Amino acid sequence: MYLKKAFWSDVVPVLFQHSLKESEDQIVANLNHIFSVEPMKITSPSTDAEVALALRALEGCCLLHSESRVLAHQHKAIEVLMNILSTRGALEQGVCLDAFISIMMDSSANQMDFENFNGIEEVALLIRDKQVDENLRLRCGEFLLLIIGHVNGRDKPPMVAIHEDITRLLGEKSASLIWAASQFGSTLDPEQRLTALHIQARRVLESIDLY
Repeated sequence: MYLKKAFWSDVVPVLFQHSLKESEDQIVANLNHIFSVEPMKITSPSTDAEVALALRALEGCCLLHSESRVLAHQHKAIEVLMNILSTRGALEQGVCLDAFISIMMDSSANQMDFENFNGIEEVALLIRDKQVDENLRLRCGEFLLLIIGHVNGRDKPPMVAIHEDITRLLGEKSASLIWAASQFGSTLDPEQRLTALHIQARRVLESIDLY
């Protein structure tokens, strides 16, 4: 048990210290830096695939180990992921949405961070933009369905105003569809629930494109 706990406690910090850490540009000011006795430390930014893999690892840790969600909060996970969502490509953005769900699951601290960083607004921008990759827009629809289903009926912060936020950002008809569709499949098995999620996300996207 101790070894298992130590493993999870080690993985999350390493992800944020390496693959999910923004690299800083290093400038060689003069030739002394080149011919200095001490070698320069050269770091390169993580590739798209490396970032996506790190996000998958983070997602898995947070799904399997509640303490990982606490560690993620300590490493400002929501802020880091919001930056990825707004600046990286479709590959990382899609995985980022999945990671958000696992990080915020039963974590008021991470949900509050997501709210403070205007996470719903960022997702709404992506799903409304017809120039964005369609698969990514569908992933945004799935994300909204899952997050609404998770916080449905909440009467205190965080994310107590999420229905109003989605109505303001996507319109009343799309927001009503998301709310109704988020209640899908409570009696379905996991595979059927996943299929239902895909179908409902497609309907959400179609409703947004109509208005």
